[in-house]
Amino acid sequence: CYCGPFMARNSEKAQNLLNRYVRGKEEAARRPVIKRPSHTADCRSVVDAEKWRMQIMREIGKGVSEIQNSALGEYKTRELNDNINKLMREKRHWEKKILELGGKNYLKSTPKTVEEDGSVTYGGYQYFGEAKNLPGVKEMLAKPKLSTAKRSRADLYKGVDADYYGYRDDEDGVLEESEAKAEALIKKRAVTALEKTLQQQQMRQRQQLQQQEEDDAAAAAAAAAEHDFVSHVPLPTKEELDKAILAKRKEELLSRYVPI
Repeated sequence: CYCGPFMARNSEKAQNLLNRYVRGKEEAARRPVIKRPSHTADCRSVVDAEKWRMQIMREIGKGVSEIQNSALGEYKTRELNDNINKLMREKRHWEKKILELGGKNYLKSTPKTVEEDGSVTYGGYQYFGEAKNLPGVKEMLAKPKLSTAKRSRADLYKGVDADYYGYRDDEDGVLEESEAKAEALIKKRAVTALEKTLQQQQMRQRQQLQQQEEDDAAAAAAAAAEHDFVSHVPLPTKEELDKAILAKRKEELLSRYVPI
């Protein structure tokens, strides 16, 4: 049976595709393989950190696909689930590194868990696929059903009594004793503060009075010194000074314009 030239053309195409595939595999084998750093501190580039994060996400996706198989067995399922959680922690480390290097903040979309001490953790141990059906895990993940029955107003008022409003809080005397202690302490602190304030005011008044006495004594000494001043040389009066100045000027004019 002759099929014409189409059979040869299809076989040639298949052979060409096979040759390119083999050539590509050989080139990939000769290409140096760069291993992912074991610690994020060894990375200095945002591009590299993004690449390693994407690589981890592909590994996580592959592990999640594998763990869906119910025929793996308990040991293999636990091992796969532990490995996926390990990759999730490593992914968060790389996301923190990307944020430190100035890249995108992937932590915003990461679920947060608030611990009992108030600390916030990202993620936490999770169960994927068939790991949710492991012995002990299914019971742990089962959430108790919350009662959805709505309470009436009458049921709510059943708990409202004198204790609710605090009417019987002081019947045992404990409240009065504690209030008396607190009141005595407050009074003591107020008296101490008042005494301290009065002492400071008295000290300032004594300082001001002492300063005023010193100023008055200095002023009195200055006035006494001016009153007791005695001149031992006869001083000319103002008229005598004017006459002396006028005579001096006449003498200068005569010496300048009248020849001797």
